[in-house]
Amino acid sequence: MTYESADAADDRLAARLAPALALLAAVGETGHVTRAAEQLGIPQPTASRRLAALSDLVGAPLVLPSGRGIRLTRTGRTLAAASGRALGALATAAREVREEIDPASGRVVLGFLHLLGRTLVPSLIRRFRERNPGVRFSLAQGSRQDMLRALREGDIDLVFVAPMPLGDPDLAGRPLADQELVLAVPPGHRLAGRARVRAAELEGEELVTLEHGYGLRQITDDLCAAAGFEPRIAFEGQESETVRGLVAAGLGVAVLPRTDPAPAVAGVVEVPLSPPLSRTIGMCWVAGERLTPAARAFRDHACAAPLDLGPGFRPPTVPGTAD
Repeated sequence: MTYESADAADDRLAARLAPALALLAAVGETGHVTRAAEQLGIPQPTASRRLAALSDLVGAPLVLPSGRGIRLTRTGRTLAAASGRALGALATAAREVREEIDPASGRVVLGFLHLLGRTLVPSLIRRFRERNPGVRFSLAQGSRQDMLRALREGDIDLVFVAPMPLGDPDLAGRPLADQELVLAVPPGHRLAGRARVRAAELEGEELVTLEHGYGLRQITDDLCAAAGFEPRIAFEGQESETVRGLVAAGLGVAVLPRTDPAPAVAGVVEVPLSPPLSRTIGMCWVAGERLTPAARAFRDHACAAPLDLGPGFRPPTVPGTAD
């Protein structure tokens, strides 16, 4: 013989009571079956039958006659109060959902790499909100790996990443810009005066880079592997500007985005790589999934808007993968 645990029995009973939440709350509010039925737009006999069925389900009466109306039993009052609280929570959630999907006052959850928060993302949001002032943004920053995971899990609507996840059937996207990458070295470094540097010349150098999971780390590792050597990692960080600061302190060299006309951190010299190296920055979303109107509007804006690329950026050369 199989015995059902108390918790499982409670869950099962709650699931069967859930469709009657509105009736229980209305009866508790009006103290009358007919008025409760009118409030819900159902026939009075239907309401009476449902109350009787609920009493049978619970195993105790929920209402008792009281003059021309009814009154709730203690069991009925308990369930009616809980129903009112549950309906209030559902009404709040419904309002949040309505605001979420309303293109005029919705919310967009946007993920992006730290470095893109300096110019690209603020510029896109500013111009979008000039025409859509009611749309709210929730911003998430992190590694490429974390941002793409959050996108797949539905925690983020859209992400800006580099490099783009080309060939992933679960994701769609649009390239927005190519960004040149250079070698950042301290001023007194042996390569600081060079016009260009080949990747093979970095063998034996102590490298400062981002942690695994960041796109720039992937690019650095691939660059060294293509040149035939294992990189010597001296320090790992989570932000490009931290890496740049470590280079300025003489703790190593790094492959970083170009910041010309002047490096963002004093004490860093940027040397172009040979052949030139760049990464493609793009916007991605889950393929085949319906975006909310607000998220779809921002996606279309970002894909169509002329971008304020700034130094080190140029129009993309990678074809789009938008669905």
